Amino acid sequence: MRIVSWNCNGAFRKKLGTLIALDADVCVIQECEDPARCEDPEYKAWASNFLWVGTNKNRGLGVFAKQGISLEQVGLDSGPLELFLPCIVAGNISLLAVWTRQANSPTFRYIGQLWKYLQQHREFLRHEQAVCIGDLNSNACWDVWDRWWNHSDVLKELQDVGLESVYHFARAEAQGQESRPTFFMHRQPEKPYHIDYAFLSQALLRDAAVEIGEPNEWLEYSDHMPLIVRIMANSNVIPIFKSI
Repeated sequence: MRIVSWNCNGAFRKKLGTLIALDADVCVIQECEDPARCEDPEYKAWASNFLWVGTNKNRGLGVFAKQGISLEQVGLDSGPLELFLPCIVAGNISLLAVWTRQANSPTFRYIGQLWKYLQQHREFLRHEQAVCIGDLNSNACWDVWDRWWNHSDVLKELQDVGLESVYHFARAEAQGQESRPTFFMHRQPEKPYHIDYAFLSQALLRDAAVEIGEPNEWLEYSDHMPLIVRIMANSNVIPIFKSI
């Protein structure tokens, strides 16, 4: 299975061609329109198998799958936390799609949102085939010494349920010392950061592969590069959560 996470930087309906070329089975897209409230016929036709959450119909978090791949949203209450979309993919993969935001929080912004979410719903990811993927807006290089919900603290929470970053596993690079950026601030090549991640359970990690889109191909469309993950899932695994 080929999974792509991409913060499209808005106007996703106009950028479909670039994503379609990646031939993903499942797409996790940040800053995309809600297909149910979009009038673009091409976008609506492409997004015939989707889940979406957001407070703004033009900039939310969507999970899209090819026909024949089931998507079942799981009823985990996020409250005011933004943005999280837990779902069961293909009947046997627990997938948490993520786009961390400020969420009007005076304290728990960005990675703090994921830290708080995991305090409530970490068991969703304690599964033989689990994926946590998306734009975390975070990196270990921004850890603050007296903060208990740093990027590194979130990594520990994910490790506790058996998840590890496929990029760091495959490339043997330390968190905060990534050689391949996923984001270029203001689309400027001289301002690179690594803030998009895919965390996989050990059963998926063993045979997984990961790629990051090339800036010369993607900066025209977004300040984020697509994160492309390939996994070998076992169709006999039964999910531990039920859909809503």
